[in-house]
Amino acid sequence: MIRLVDVCKSFGEKEVLHHINLTIEDGETLAIIGGSGSGKSTLLRLLIGLIRPTAGEIWIGNQEITQLSEKELDKVRLHMGMVFQYSALFDSMSVGDNVAFGLREHTKLPETEIQRIVAEKLHLVGLDNAAQRMPSELSGGMKKRVSLARAIAFGPDIIFYDEPSSGLDPLMTAKIDELILHTQQSLDVTSVVVTHDMVSACRIADRIAMVHEGRIIALDTVENIKHSQDERVRAFFRTVAIDREAQG
Repeated sequence: MIRLVDVCKSFGEKEVLHHINLTIEDGETLAIIGGSGSGKSTLLRLLIGLIRPTAGEIWIGNQEITQLSEKELDKVRLHMGMVFQYSALFDSMSVGDNVAFGLREHTKLPETEIQRIVAEKLHLVGLDNAAQRMPSELSGGMKKRVSLARAIAFGPDIIFYDEPSSGLDPLMTAKIDELILHTQQSLDVTSVVVTHDMVSACRIADRIAMVHEGRIIALDTVENIKHSQDERVRAFFRTVAIDREAQG
């Protein structure tokens, strides 16, 4: 489904990603972890096509996207859903209109069909009867759910999540993790989750990739990552455990 071949990314003289090689399988949930400034967010932006690599190839299915025009990239993005860190809902639109936005912009579906899809996706994320509510009326966790409903409205093949547990307490984080798993199983999508939350990554992922100083230093199953002998991976686990204890 997704393949990166010797991908590098520089901003000016600073090389942020160094020779990334990565394959993400159909239907897999891959968590990309790493500390602040590790390069994981840059990697996500490359996968979505928001920025282009300095060198290397990025394949989405059978299409190499690094040389595509913006119009061609938009067609590829129609097969992707994106759940943003801060939900990125339109405050002036109702929940239903937020979910329907992409369908109205990029399809010629009749309004009755759009409303059916909106109701279906809101049901999938556990927000029945929320279509008329405004984002300002919602909790942080509910906003994440609306963002996910919007992301899956098109029936994407791939869903990208940018720090889905950011700003949420551990109880709500667990609920969002359950929702990510449920969505992956219900829709049989490929999921890529960028997170600094190791506990969450271990709950949802089939495999975990750890980015450190612009390089993938570990890529393995959850169990194998947990027992990694790489001191950099072990140090990240320790830091996360200390942060969790501090949060109480």
